Amino acid sequence: MNGGEVTKLETGIPGVDHIARGGLPRNRTTLVSGTAGSAKTVLAAQFLAEGILQYEQNGVFVTFEESIDDIRKNMLGFGWPIAQWESDGKWAFVDASPEPNEAMDVAGDFDLGALLARIEHAAKRIGAVRLSMDSLGAVFTQLRDSSIVRRELFRVAHSLRRLGLTSFLTAERTDEYGPIARFGVEEFVADNVVILRNILDDEKRRRTIEILKFRGTTHQKGEYPFTIVPNVGIVAIPLSAIELVQKSSDIRVTSGSVELDAMCSGGFFRDSIVLVSGATGTGKTLMATEFMKGGTDNGERSLLFAFEESREQLFRNASGWGIDYEDTERTGLLRVECNYPESAGLEDHLIRMKATIEEFRPNRVAVDSLSALERVSSNRGFREFIIGLTSFIKHQEIVGLFTSTTTTLMGGSSITEGHISTITDSIILLRYVETFGEMRRGLTVLKMRGSKHDKDIRELSIDNEGMHIKGPFRDVAGIISGNPHQVFRTESERLNGLFTSDES
Repeated sequence: MNGGEVTKLETGIPGVDHIARGGLPRNRTTLVSGTAGSAKTVLAAQFLAEGILQYEQNGVFVTFEESIDDIRKNMLGFGWPIAQWESDGKWAFVDASPEPNEAMDVAGDFDLGALLARIEHAAKRIGAVRLSMDSLGAVFTQLRDSSIVRRELFRVAHSLRRLGLTSFLTAERTDEYGPIARFGVEEFVADNVVILRNILDDEKRRRTIEILKFRGTTHQKGEYPFTIVPNVGIVAIPLSAIELVQKSSDIRVTSGSVELDAMCSGGFFRDSIVLVSGATGTGKTLMATEFMKGGTDNGERSLLFAFEESREQLFRNASGWGIDYEDTERTGLLRVECNYPESAGLEDHLIRMKATIEEFRPNRVAVDSLSALERVSSNRGFREFIIGLTSFIKHQEIVGLFTSTTTTLMGGSSITEGHISTITDSIILLRYVETFGEMRRGLTVLKMRGSKHDKDIRELSIDNEGMHIKGPFRDVAGIISGNPHQVFRTESERLNGLFTSDES
């Protein structure tokens, strides 16, 4: 390392080190600012916990608000045995929290000298590398003179650097996009600034983390979503970690339908993402079901995430089409995961789905349906979820099939299509087609990257044996636009003559 280069200390917090491009600048102070409920205390405690668990780096926790007992109890939900670490000399508390009914005496020249001496003693006693101080606002809130706050903050930062500690200092702010911290000086004293937000967006909460500044080194710019996971803690989801380096395979896998395989020139590519879009009742779930069966019949491990129907309903419907989900699950080739979208935030769904994929290691994954998940997130959050899930599946070289529900019975675009259509490899459209007073179904392969495909709009029928793809509609126009209408044979022939082509 060059003498002037800033070295970094990995936090060990999932996703955070990628955003920080390697971790926090070593032996410097980082201000963590956020409104109430933005997870400042969790981040401060996790910084110490991951240091102990992953790097054998001991830590000191300075508390100005919560009692030590409360912190021990609250953090047990993340699996952090703080009391045991205290006994082992890995974690030390410095308790500066007020006693009940105790008022802070700020008369005279305010001085943190005694507190800093206690911190130094605790850090040297356990050989600390990390420190978290929660929170600055509690100790400075009764001071009216910002110059005193600034002076004492400089003193704190200098003392912690002299002790060789890499430190998190938490502070409150009153507005998600207002001043960085309460006193307006904290961000100028700290070497680095991290902002946590808990935004109410379209009646839905969304947590984000942003590195506002790192002195002397680089970091990822902008806000990144994060969530809080039981037995884990904070997990950030950096979309910047996604790279377009996944492999591309020429190997084909079956869609589960002989006719659809023929329309797709032999099936789907093994590492492709397929979007099946259509109105309710057009056969999306059936297509996902046959996609699962096509995999298990070939000995492939198949995983279905369902967000609209219960296990019992899915198994009953599959049975009606001659497919025994229950028996196939017993073989270990199939797993069906059903969750109501509102049961968790979108970030939590993404983390759970990725963990299930890593544990089950499937060859194919189906999600039925993505549209159901739109209800639990903002547009931006939903798009981040889509990008995170599709990129993860493609990096695993898994074929994925996602279903999406259109907003009208006759077709039309949906929010889901707008977010995912450009990053999917294939799009299959299902549409209702009204002909002479009869409602029929139509199917077309709208897009298939890297492959020729059938461009006809074919009739799709469903019976107790599943789906069947028949011949193309020749006397109906306007199917894709959602405005089907009859075309007389003579006109149909005339139009076909105008657009003859050798293109397959």
